[in-house]
Amino acid sequence: MKIQILGTGCPKCKQLTANAEAAVAELGLDAEVEKVTDIKQIMALGVMLTPALAVDGEVKSSGKVLSTDDIKKLLEG
Repeated sequence: MKIQILGTGCPKCKQLTANAEAAVAELGLDAEVEKVTDIKQIMALGVMLTPALAVDGEVKSSGKVLSTDDIKKLLEG
């Protein structure tokens, strides 16, 4: 599983990254958390609002910081 955090490195992006890493750890998943800061890559995924979270190339959320629990629900579902 590949989880991508899409954003330019703002505080909200950093918080979303931390929450995603915590969710992966709590669920014991074998997942890679990758930060994507290249605006062209972000736009190629159709994201206009950051921070955004994508799982295996599919955007699951944009424009808000999901909590660790919200991310866990996304990953379990």
